[in-house]
Amino acid sequence: MTTSRIARLLRPLGLERRDLRAWALWDWANSAFVTTIVAAVFPIYFSSVAAAGMPAASATFRFSLATSIALVIVALIAPVLGAVADVSGRKKRFLAAFQLVAILATLGLTTVTEGEWLVALVFFAIGNVGAAAAFVFYDSLLPHLTSGRELHVVSTAGYAVGYLGGGLLLALNLLWIQQPQWFGLPDGGAGVRLSFLSVAVWWTLFSIPLFRRVAEPPARREADEPPGAGTIATAFTRLGETFRSIRGYRDAFLMLAAFLLYSDGINTVIRMATIFGAEIGIEQQHLIGALLLVQFVGVPFAFLFGRVASGIGARTAIFIALAVYVGICILAFFMRTAAHFYGLAVLVAMVQGGCLALSRSLFASMIPRHKSSEFFGLFSALEKFAGILGPAVFTVAVGLTASSRYATLAVASFFIGGALILWRVDVEKGQRVARDVEEQLAGGT
Repeated sequence: MTTSRIARLLRPLGLERRDLRAWALWDWANSAFVTTIVAAVFPIYFSSVAAAGMPAASATFRFSLATSIALVIVALIAPVLGAVADVSGRKKRFLAAFQLVAILATLGLTTVTEGEWLVALVFFAIGNVGAAAAFVFYDSLLPHLTSGRELHVVSTAGYAVGYLGGGLLLALNLLWIQQPQWFGLPDGGAGVRLSFLSVAVWWTLFSIPLFRRVAEPPARREADEPPGAGTIATAFTRLGETFRSIRGYRDAFLMLAAFLLYSDGINTVIRMATIFGAEIGIEQQHLIGALLLVQFVGVPFAFLFGRVASGIGARTAIFIALAVYVGICILAFFMRTAAHFYGLAVLVAMVQGGCLALSRSLFASMIPRHKSSEFFGLFSALEKFAGILGPAVFTVAVGLTASSRYATLAVASFFIGGALILWRVDVEKGQRVARDVEEQLAGGT
């Protein structure tokens, strides 16, 4: 099949160019860390092996604390790193550096044995910092690759490819763990360690196209920045200006505020679903099976959201996703069986990727491209700080009601609040403001 033929077939998916495919393939690579390390395999390995003999509540507390510390670290460093990357024109270098940190930490997990809970959490936290920071620079490349409504199609394509990549490796990992004899492994523990190793290898190999085919955006300085100013000094100056001026991008600011609320709800659903399912008696194989189901069902729906957004607009498509999430929270209150858990997993898969991808592309369309790392650094920082609130609300609700069921209803408030703020966003005006700033910069150079 010729290259032009492949391009025509992939055009509806937003992946007709080699650089777009290379960019999306990084999500395929990175999702292995998210599915195997963050969501499915490591949490269970930690509680059953690394924290063996520890009361379940203590193990959960330590795991949650390590996650929170990692999120706070990323929140503190992301804006500064984003500003430095924009000034120096080194987005890809920062991406590579933090990806390497996460990969080395993942390799470290292969050495963890029974009772080594502290070592496990140190590697886990470092890996989370590296992965989350790398994603800041990955996201910041998007507005340099495409624009307009195609921005939404490409963004959702990245999430779809990520679902598929993470799901395929997770399926293989589960076979290694549950059927180790098929692969000549001595036991499931060896399958777990091999799974961690596979994440490091997978992430390394499939990220190579991005570094080869995606161009590094050029460094751009503001008209009032002296040519001889140092990179670090300029970055901090620009970062301070961004914090002061973000409200000048009114609609991008409102979009950010809305996203902080409803993404907190989404992340709470992701992080607390397995714990909630275990609490009401759903067996481990069904919990992991549902996570795997999300990966594959999410693929076509992520692509679908991209096409829907091209027709009705990204904001409207996000409203649809948020309405479904409110329904998920209400239905979770009545959940009793594994079948119910699978049903809710399908609903999550239908909207999760599309909602997050369109939020990324909508925000990207309302910020100046020469400040993309800087703004996405701020985007990531506030998201991480806000990400602490959802689990905290969930925990408080459980403490007050002695049941996670009422906590699921509390999570619905994040989606409702986010939708109310999103309603005030004027997308076209926000995009005009960002493009006007770019034109002023171009006119001054």
